Amino acid sequence: MGKGFVLVPMRALDLDRTSNLHREAFEPMGERGWSRADIAGLLASPGVAGLLLMEAGADIGMAICRIVAGEAELLTIAVDPAHRRRGAARQLLGAIVERIQAERARTLFLEVGADNPAALALYGSMGFQSVGRRAAYYPRRNRPPADALVMRLNLT
Repeated sequence: MGKGFVLVPMRALDLDRTSNLHREAFEPMGERGWSRADIAGLLASPGVAGLLLMEAGADIGMAICRIVAGEAELLTIAVDPAHRRRGAARQLLGAIVERIQAERARTLFLEVGADNPAALALYGSMGFQSVGRRAAYYPRRNRPPADALVMRLNLT
C-alpha cells in the first residue's frame, strides 16, 4: 500500500470519526459536511460500503461507494486538509476501484464540483471522463452554487 497508509472497512463505531473528517474536509471549501446520521443512513443502505484511511493511528481520509446492478457510484471521498497532496485520495480511490471490480461492477460514476481543480486532476489522471454537468448543483457559502461534473470510469 505504501506511504504508511492503512485502509480499514468503515463500521458503525466509526461514525463520529468519519463525520468529523468529512466536515473538516468540506466545510472550509464552503460545502456542508456530512453528519453522523447522514453517514449512518448511507451505510445502512443496500450495496453501500465505506473505507477509512489511517496513518500512524490518525484518521486521514474516508470514502463511501454504492454498487447496484453492475454500476458503482463514489458517494464521497474526503481527506483531512492537513494530509492532502500526499497520495491519500489516490490510495482511497484505488481501493474503491479494486473493491467494485471484485464485485464485478462495469462502471464507476462520481460527481465533482467544477470548481475543484485538485479533484478534477486526480480523477482525470485515473482515467475518469466527464459525461455530464448538473448546473448549480453544489451550494456554496458566501458564493454562487457550483456546477457538478458527472464523471465515469469504465472498468471493462
